[in-house]
Amino acid sequence: MRLEKCYFCSSTVYPGHGTMFVRNDSKMFRFCRSKCSKNFKMKRNPRKLGWTKAFRKAAGKEMAVDSTFEFEKRRNVPVRYNRELVSKTVQSMKRISEIKARRERAFFQQRMASKPEQEREQNIKEIEKNLHILSTPATRAKVEEERVKIVSRNTESSKN
Repeated sequence: MRLEKCYFCSSTVYPGHGTMFVRNDSKMFRFCRSKCSKNFKMKRNPRKLGWTKAFRKAAGKEMAVDSTFEFEKRRNVPVRYNRELVSKTVQSMKRISEIKARRERAFFQQRMASKPEQEREQNIKEIEKNLHILSTPATRAKVEEERVKIVSRNTESSKN
């Protein structure tokens, strides 16, 4: 049983699923669903569509470089069945998936480290935009102080 990758979105295409497009030069393109096939035929760039794996990697939302990806590459070298080799392969597959999961968690946490600051700045912008809704002058003064702090912090970071 061979699992293929969708040419457009890079998801897994299981046997008996999806469609295949064969170009005049005999190059085969496998697609997981009609959505990918239609977008390919419309000559859309997968890196510009937010739901594809290519976009996620290009935008820095997923790991693009890691040594564990080398193991996923397709190999067409037949190997004679060996019980010991099979058991070692199964053990290493489990270990590799553990390592991959740990690295992805670390990557995600590193990406999300600056998230609270961004959310805080976004919230302050939202409040500034709708400042007329706030009723008390004390609240307005507090928001103004917070804005001054952020502006001064931004000017200091731009000087460095």
